Amino acid sequence: MKSQMKKKRVNPIPNTPCNVAEGSCRGHLCIKPCCFFCSMREPDASLRRAGIATCFREMPQAQGENHHEHVLVLSGLWHIAMSQPNDSEFPSLGIFKCMASLIHKGINDRNWLLTNQNIYIPYYAAHIIGSYTMNKEEFAQKAVQSGVIPPLLDLLSGKISWVEQRVAVRALGHLASYKSTFESVAQHEQEVVKLALKLASTCLQVVYVDFVALKENKRLEYHRNLMTRGVGDLEMENRKAEEWASQLQCWSLYLLNCFACKDRSLDLICKKVFLKDLCDMWGGLISHTSPAGVGLIRILCYSKVGRKNIAELPKVVNTLGNLSRSSDDWQYIGIDCLLLLLKDPDTRYKVLDVAASYLVDLIELRSLGDKSNVGETISKVLLNLKPNREKVGAALLQEVVDRRNKDKLLSEEKLEETRVLVSLIKQQANHMFRLGEVEEALLKYSEALGVCPLRFRKERMVIYSNKAQCHILLKNADSAISDSTRALCLSNPANTHRKSLWRRSQAYDMKGMAKESLMDCIMFINMTMRVKIPYHAARMISKHMEATWLFATARSKVEKTTQELNQVGGDNENGGNHEEQPRDHEAKMMMMENRYNNLLHGLSTIIEEPFHAKEAGRRKMERARRRFNKGVVAGPT
Repeated sequence: MKSQMKKKRVNPIPNTPCNVAEGSCRGHLCIKPCCFFCSMREPDASLRRAGIATCFREMPQAQGENHHEHVLVLSGLWHIAMSQPNDSEFPSLGIFKCMASLIHKGINDRNWLLTNQNIYIPYYAAHIIGSYTMNKEEFAQKAVQSGVIPPLLDLLSGKISWVEQRVAVRALGHLASYKSTFESVAQHEQEVVKLALKLASTCLQVVYVDFVALKENKRLEYHRNLMTRGVGDLEMENRKAEEWASQLQCWSLYLLNCFACKDRSLDLICKKVFLKDLCDMWGGLISHTSPAGVGLIRILCYSKVGRKNIAELPKVVNTLGNLSRSSDDWQYIGIDCLLLLLKDPDTRYKVLDVAASYLVDLIELRSLGDKSNVGETISKVLLNLKPNREKVGAALLQEVVDRRNKDKLLSEEKLEETRVLVSLIKQQANHMFRLGEVEEALLKYSEALGVCPLRFRKERMVIYSNKAQCHILLKNADSAISDSTRALCLSNPANTHRKSLWRRSQAYDMKGMAKESLMDCIMFINMTMRVKIPYHAARMISKHMEATWLFATARSKVEKTTQELNQVGGDNENGGNHEEQPRDHEAKMMMMENRYNNLLHGLSTIIEEPFHAKEAGRRKMERARRRFNKGVVAGPT
């Protein structure tokens, strides 16, 4: 099948439907009995609509030469659906039934599928369905009535390739998100959920093996054309493959969310293996509008069954804890999940020790994004666990409560005296630190915190950050993370104190936690964008980009499998099958450069964007490459 798909590389996508119409019919009278482009140009509205409806009815039945321009029609419809998804004209004229029939034909008639450029049609058809059902429930209802679900399920099962799976799961996710059409999808509940579970867990491996790891001339041509609109280069292909793989995983999780939020199929979703897999399904950097795996974990935490299963898995609870003490955009999800587990009397004692050790560092956090009184909420939950307060940082919690009451009684004169005392003790600690007496300095910083009123948030922030630096020098990563997190909670706004971000990044690096270290380092760089990127930060990012690369796990599996095969089969003359080997060093560096640019500027991928000119893309990538090189090779500032 793959060898049959390898065709001459052409651009299957016109710039606009009008260009196709002009190219097809310009300069002579069109003699086709039913021409979509002629119908589109018909000035009479009623005749135009009638002609388009006829085209939609007859397109799936076209035989012989009458179907050789279907891909041009579909690509034109794709552009319209992307740019005008709320326009009711085509949905009212039968576009959904036409798309469903074309998908069905592509799956069941391989000769037709491999004729001309018909291989593109199932992808476009599913994408058109997804685009029109994205915003309008009435369109989703028409799509379901037109029978789109069975052919979409065929694509979801992988009857063609992962590229079609991507747009099929997107369309099914939109259909499952509406109350009026959910039950139509749920009629195939077991099949849909099992396919989505498998896709979420395996799609990165599939995309890597079937596309990214292959040499350029071994990749399916129509995949390459769809990704780059037929005019991209290897660099663009690799970037789009990473985006599409992330979308495929995130949309699979979104489809599962539609069932989980209705407490459906929780017995399948809450299997231990899959819950552990969710911890490694990361949104954020690539699909930054999707919380990915942790988003589904949060939905599960709202159900009794979900909390019960999550509480029994230390890996999941620790993932939520690490998220709650990070610079990730989804930090609040980690906090929310831990609080839900602690509020449930059936799960709190299973997670108490672990969850409280993370949350106690956040009790002075005032706001997080649009959420206020975060620390107060955490404190109330922890203090209500009275029989086990000795396990939840009771000393610190009680200290906070006592100090809040004590601070209210302090006069302005007494407060000023205390400020001077704190400053004096901190100076002593700084002097010891400079002399290399780190342990003594740490004790002095703790003494300063002991007398510093809670309302002196800035002073406390600096002292906690200095404590974190001491812990780093003493190789105590856990304490460094704890103290730097407390400092970041005291910053205004939260998570913006540069030194604490860098120190926590170092501490996470010491523990081998690449993702958390990378997020803090990115945040640190964002705080220093007005100046040249520090060498040590660029080096940290360069180190962790490779470890957190979307396909890092898939690549390691391929390399391990290749090594095992070589050991079993012996070294042949060519040293094994190099066609299946990962990308060479140059391609890897191009991907790292592009990833670095994405980290700094963000990259919207959940909503697919129209193609931009190749030249503009090259200029953008050249600027990114220059910036990356400048950041990496520059000396310390």
